[in-house]
Amino acid sequence: MNMAFSVKSKKNGTEYFLHSRAAANGTTKLYFFAKEVKDGSVDALPEGYEVSENSLTGLPILKKKK
Repeated sequence: MNMAFSVKSKKNGTEYFLHSRAAANGTTKLYFFAKEVKDGSVDALPEGYEVSENSLTGLPILKKKK
């Protein structure tokens, strides 16, 4: 198993791990964070993306860099 990319919430201190999967159309890759490492974990932040945090919930959000 690879070492999954993780971020820790500044609001609640919870660690979240980055995962990916193919979208239903089969051509798009979806990224999401989960509290546990599961199949599909990603070991590095995808190029051209950055992590921000939802100020209300503390959940991490993956965004394309501007």
